[in-house]
Amino acid sequence: MVSSSPDLTLFNQQLKEFEKLSTTDRFKIDKDDLYPCLADNTPNTGFDAHYIYHPAWAARVVKAINPQVHVDISSTLHFCSIISAFIKTDFYDYRPAILNLNNLACKHADLTKLTFQSNSISSLSCMHTIEHIGLGRYGDPIDPEGDISAFNELKRVCAINGNLLIVVPVGVKKIRFNAHRIYNPHDIITYMSGFDIVDFSFVNDQGSFIENGSLNDAANQTYGCGCFWFKKIS
Repeated sequence: MVSSSPDLTLFNQQLKEFEKLSTTDRFKIDKDDLYPCLADNTPNTGFDAHYIYHPAWAARVVKAINPQVHVDISSTLHFCSIISAFIKTDFYDYRPAILNLNNLACKHADLTKLTFQSNSISSLSCMHTIEHIGLGRYGDPIDPEGDISAFNELKRVCAINGNLLIVVPVGVKKIRFNAHRIYNPHDIITYMSGFDIVDFSFVNDQGSFIENGSLNDAANQTYGCGCFWFKKIS
């Protein structure tokens, strides 16, 4: 039996009940295999709002765009692996992922020096990634302007009339070295000259997803998640 403590009281009670009710040998409990999970008995299922909402938002945008191929650079692997079920997807990362799924190709890319031709990608995303560039966290070179280089490269390779999805932390502007930067969302609009904003939605500090959100409201967050859908016009 696991040693008793306030956190383990319910666990021990449930274990006794399970052993009492288990009348077959389908699964024999070995005390060496006990694995107490003590934080999951909650009224609701918890989740990381940033990483649930932004891929869900982006998947809906890609479905609406319905491209022949979607190119994603360094976003969460959940995104590329899921959308590849219905859209041919090319995924690139500074640290290439080894994923074996049909309709999905995984390769290396450096966001500050992309090898794609200018104006060549009609459906492109880079989400919850740019804020890390140049901070060394993922083995990339230290460069205080690395994120600006990444913005400029994404702008360069996106095709005219192409779609570009960018997600970054938004709120009161600051850098949390070496984790990430937090951007004033108005600055992102400034960085993206030559693009129109099609949609801006965001996750606020309370974990709520705000569709068609206000840049001013997003700028007042501590650590929001800004979801920008841009279209290249020049």
